[in-house]
Amino acid sequence: MSTKRRVKLARTFLGASLLVLIGTGFSTVSNASDASDVKYESKYVQVVVLPGESLWSIAEVVAQGGSIRSVVEAIMAVNHLASADVSAGTKLMVPTR
Repeated sequence: MSTKRRVKLARTFLGASLLVLIGTGFSTVSNASDASDVKYESKYVQVVVLPGESLWSIAEVVAQGGSIRSVVEAIMAVNHLASADVSAGTKLMVPTR
């Protein structure tokens, strides 16, 4: 086999190998994006505090007979609140049950 033919064969093999690697890369990226399309149900809803409402009154509705204190603590934790004092118009993430 001549040297020119070997070089040409090596280039062809290298080019084909690169195409296979690139195709595999795109396939992997495509599969990764498919996995991120999964819909997750949120365990929280956003609530806007109305005039006259408090964290405790909101928690009482959510608790449904359970521990209101634990719901207040959960709301404070997820919203990074230092106290249970909230003003009207504040947007809060509230756990659902």
